[in-house]
Amino acid sequence: MRFSFRRALLLAGLGFFTVSAQAQTAASLKADSLNLRKIYDEALLRGQSYDNLRYLTGTIGGRLSGSPQAEQAVQWGKTAMEKLGFDRVYLQEVMVPHWVRGAREKAEIKGAKGKGLELNVCALGGSVGTNGKLKAQVVEVKTWAELAALPDDQVRGKLVFFNRPMNPAYIETGRAYGEAGDQRRSGAVEAAKRGAVGALVRSLTLAHDDFPHTGTMRYDEKVSKIPAAALSTNGADQLSQLLKADPGLTVELEMACETLPEVKSYNVVGEIKGSKYPNEVIVVGGHLDSWDLAQGAHDDGTGCVQSIEALRLLKASGLKPERTVRAVLFMNEENGVRGGNKYAELAKAAGEKHLAAMESDGGGFTPRGFNIEAPAATVRKIQQWQPLFRPYGSTEFVAGHSGTDIEPLKDQVKALIGYDCDSQRYFDLHHTAADTFDKVNRRELELGGASMASLIYLLSKYGL
Repeated sequence: MRFSFRRALLLAGLGFFTVSAQAQTAASLKADSLNLRKIYDEALLRGQSYDNLRYLTGTIGGRLSGSPQAEQAVQWGKTAMEKLGFDRVYLQEVMVPHWVRGAREKAEIKGAKGKGLELNVCALGGSVGTNGKLKAQVVEVKTWAELAALPDDQVRGKLVFFNRPMNPAYIETGRAYGEAGDQRRSGAVEAAKRGAVGALVRSLTLAHDDFPHTGTMRYDEKVSKIPAAALSTNGADQLSQLLKADPGLTVELEMACETLPEVKSYNVVGEIKGSKYPNEVIVVGGHLDSWDLAQGAHDDGTGCVQSIEALRLLKASGLKPERTVRAVLFMNEENGVRGGNKYAELAKAAGEKHLAAMESDGGGFTPRGFNIEAPAATVRKIQQWQPLFRPYGSTEFVAGHSGTDIEPLKDQVKALIGYDCDSQRYFDLHHTAADTFDKVNRRELELGGASMASLIYLLSKYGL
């Protein structure tokens, strides 16, 4: 093989460019590492998430769709983002359901001797009321198969008690929640099909306590609508034990809930315009609505304040995103997903190009990483940034479910990303009266916002 001087120059040049590329990569890695440190320093030294959450939960409180508190939260979110000087802040109109709980629910076990034993219950979201007191015998089941196997006369005119617990063997509590959730969502319909007059559902939690957990349930317009209530886990265990001793006992249930006409509400949107690719959008959001039993702190006040904070951290750290970054406070995730659907609808109609969408809706606990819904090659591209997060403990970049409000964007975006934090305590508080501000740790919350801002910074800089 001939070896010319010209070829030698070419090979030398290739070597030079290889070294230069490696040097450039090392330089970029160092710059990114320093910029992430800026973000985390800003969050830990001057973070605003915790104080914003204090106001949202303490001054406004629970924010069920259609309520005056939900409207107050909309105005709070808009004002908060305007004060931070985002490039654009606006509202997206959306019609939402308006279900109201009414007077506090009551339930009492009546034994053969006539003695009453109070049960801790709450109406499931969307349930009809009892129209006074509803008294009936109870039949307990754990699976759909058990219900199907019962003769009609053992179900007709009774309260069906769905007592399937969440599986404590799962490490990821969200998996256990997902598998047990069908009885809450569909229990009333399946019970009504068999002639039952009401449904009682074991609360979806691994904790053993006296807090009943609400949550949405659904009706089928072709099936009679019967009342549906959640029992605390202690109450469910107690009722199950008493039924074994006295199968003929009755439960007296009283609920005043009802569904009112739909109400106009809004998603709240704030954005920082991209410096190089303004037409490519990265969305980060949480849901502004909550259930009405408590302050809606972990579900999902934390996600809302972290989403706002993610943009503030970029701005305060002097990092100008190359792509447009948009914070969205979605309305009506809990009982309709109207806000998430409306955002996706408007984005499609406007022909917007979404690069990625991120959601925080798993509480404000210690950061673990991110769940990514995307083609395998895209997941791997995001995973290459994992080492940058090692100093901060947010290193679990895995394929997995992202979030309910961003799911409608699935066909319009390259990656859906769910912020993931420690889940072990989340379902102790989820949808209960215990979901209050005092359960949120400042450092955990601020670290979460920094993790989200850091990944947004990388997505904005490198794209997908």
